Amino acid sequence: MKVLLANKFFFLNGGSETVFFQEREYLRNQGHGVIDFSMKDPRNIASAYGSYFVKNFDFKKSSSFKTALSFIHSVEAVSKISKLVEETRPDIAHLHNIYHQLTPSIIPALKSRGVKVILTLHDTKLVCPNYLSLCHESICDECKGKYYYKTILKDCQRSIMKSALLAIEAYFHRLMKSYEGVDCFIAPSYFLAEKIEAVRPELGQVRVLYNGIDTEAILPSEIDNGYILYLGRLSKEKGVPTLLKAYQKLKIKPQLKIVGTGPLLESLRENYSDVVFTGYKSGDELTRLIARSSCVVVPSEWYENCSMVVLEAMAYGKPVVGSKVGGIPEQVEDGVSGALFTMGDADELVLKLTMLMGDVELRRRLGRAARAKVEDKYSLAAHNQGLMDIYSKVLHS
Repeated sequence: MKVLLANKFFFLNGGSETVFFQEREYLRNQGHGVIDFSMKDPRNIASAYGSYFVKNFDFKKSSSFKTALSFIHSVEAVSKISKLVEETRPDIAHLHNIYHQLTPSIIPALKSRGVKVILTLHDTKLVCPNYLSLCHESICDECKGKYYYKTILKDCQRSIMKSALLAIEAYFHRLMKSYEGVDCFIAPSYFLAEKIEAVRPELGQVRVLYNGIDTEAILPSEIDNGYILYLGRLSKEKGVPTLLKAYQKLKIKPQLKIVGTGPLLESLRENYSDVVFTGYKSGDELTRLIARSSCVVVPSEWYENCSMVVLEAMAYGKPVVGSKVGGIPEQVEDGVSGALFTMGDADELVLKLTMLMGDVELRRRLGRAARAKVEDKYSLAAHNQGLMDIYSKVLHS
């Protein structure tokens, strides 16, 4: 089988790229032909197909009218992927994050050449021009997959030009029926699948395929050094201010370690001297921080779909305290494999943290259940088998 894999970033830029490269490695290891399509970038990993990659553009830094139009319909991307298909003849094109630089215009180009198309949805782009159903750092569902002008009215990008560009892009691809050319949509959570199906029924059923984590490469840890851990971007929609507000209300304060960077880092460091801000960590340092923690808090205030942070914590046998939003309740079972609290409710988060941090045996029990769940439903092996099942059904449909 020959599979064309497309993603605008060809380096590890986030959770969606983690999934993209996991699938790419699996396909290559199984002996399938893998054809890469992406955007040029000095951070890219090596690819034999790099000459077909499109020029590097940054939506947030674009200013020229010509560049702006290329984010809606990329003539370059359509031309290059057409040539790539003609020379390599893939059976399937599996697309991930293609918006702006590659554009959904590549979908009709693939279909017209007889290639089956699969699109993994890592966000709510199909119903929200602003990707994440966020406006000014708060959840927003007003566009509902068709009222895209509200992106301009609310100025979601804090730039009328960029907000208008997103609205125009959404209207253009709806008018051109670009997404109707997709043979199968994949979502990493039932939450996202149901959200898309509810407002874009013309696109058909969305298949759910949970993100996977290599449980064979991660050993569960029984080490518990008594600290609370947060991993991720330091921004409002990630719920970091709510976590810190809750932490200040704890009667008995265990150590809180916050790993990551973001726009709030400096102000948080100034205002919370009793919190350990480690900055960005990776590799063995990050592994040790997770393995020795008591619990991991995921206080998100946006639509997380299938959080890789949650999966990694569960793989290490750590209970997750997560907000009840998006796909987190699918991953974390309250009182069984972790704890859930109402999004943005610092007082409820205090209760959950107090309960967990006051009972080491409870943490161990929930952590073991978390590990068992990730082995059962979120293993990389299960993900890969599900992927191959989808490929088979699409090829024979």
